[in-house]
Amino acid sequence: MNMWLKSSVVALVSQALLAGLAHAAGPFGTIRVGNWNGGAYTNDSTGAFSHCAASTPYANGMTLLVGQDSNNAWLLGFANSAFRFKKGENLTIDVTFDGQAEVRLFATALSEVMVSAVLPTNVARAFQKASLMVAVARGTPFQFSLTSTAPLIAAVTNCVTRVKADGLDKAGDFTKVAAKPQAAPDKQTPPPAASKSVKSQSGTGFVVSASGHIVTNNHVVNGCVGDIKGNLTGEAAMVLRVVSTDANNDLALLQAPSTATFKDFARIRDRSFRAGDSVVAIGFPYHGLLSSDLRVTTGIVSSLSGMRNDTRFLQISAPVQPGNSGGPLFDTTGQIVGVVTGKIPGLRIVAMTGDIPENINFAIKTGALRDFLDNSVVPYQTAEPKGELKTTDIATNARAYTMLLSCNTTEQVDARR
Repeated sequence: MNMWLKSSVVALVSQALLAGLAHAAGPFGTIRVGNWNGGAYTNDSTGAFSHCAASTPYANGMTLLVGQDSNNAWLLGFANSAFRFKKGENLTIDVTFDGQAEVRLFATALSEVMVSAVLPTNVARAFQKASLMVAVARGTPFQFSLTSTAPLIAAVTNCVTRVKADGLDKAGDFTKVAAKPQAAPDKQTPPPAASKSVKSQSGTGFVVSASGHIVTNNHVVNGCVGDIKGNLTGEAAMVLRVVSTDANNDLALLQAPSTATFKDFARIRDRSFRAGDSVVAIGFPYHGLLSSDLRVTTGIVSSLSGMRNDTRFLQISAPVQPGNSGGPLFDTTGQIVGVVTGKIPGLRIVAMTGDIPENINFAIKTGALRDFLDNSVVPYQTAEPKGELKTTDIATNARAYTMLLSCNTTEQVDARR
């Protein structure tokens, strides 16, 4: 298919998607956010305002649409010139945002090439914040990298609000959301009781794909304000984006810029592991206080379950400290057997038992890790354990893909102290 014909098909599918929602005419005014384009639309039969919507094409032939109707209901549409639906046909679409819990949508075919579903408000919020959406219809998964969704939702909402208030005659650029007027200062209002101070936090991550996907703990990136930076030992830092998170299993997936290159990436062990087996933990504990180089500790798997018999975790004796979180845990062949997540809270245990705990640390098992990567549609690799390596060789190999992660966070400071 030549480029002119391909772009024409995309344009026709996009226009069909926009018009099909309510036999609509338009667009009136404009919505232009990133690659999203649209505006306000009317019902062809009545001429009344119907909805505001915008769509964007994808290289896989799909066109994605997001809209809000005059009753403020959110709509999500999918179109592809290769679809062959019967108009009025019903189907279910299961969507996942950033690897979180799956949500089932009930869609209707508006034409041969397009389906649309009502998007519950909470799901619309998840869409607004997400970087990746996976939609599964009739067993076929479709992956959508989401960009500019927050300003898009704001622009569509602004479009509906303005058209309902002012009519279509005053339709303009709905992307420009009017700022809320600030209230005049009240001289009687006391100064704020608290302010926010900025502090830095750091952890460890490791590359698991040739595309630069990086695994770490959710608590390493949770609360980050501004850029999350990652760098290999001795190399310049790069800005990473969050792809998905799983707070329940304390996992997060980041991705390096497309311009970044890595000499190697980690492989996940594809065989069972036993209590008593040796492990190697690598990371960047106490960054800024200790050496800036990665640190290596060794130990054994003390137990195949964590606190209160939680089978998602390994208990390990390899010493770990703040900053090791999110780092790789290796077997003696250099394969990943876990993600370091933390240590037992020593002061709390002392208060409870009067005894100081020693060498009780934890890592997330590869089962939870692989489920997380599968849900995030990441092409990781597994490997069978073959031939033991020296700890020095494991550490040398890990330098190519073990990263120091850092960002800024804010904390509340009481100004009255």
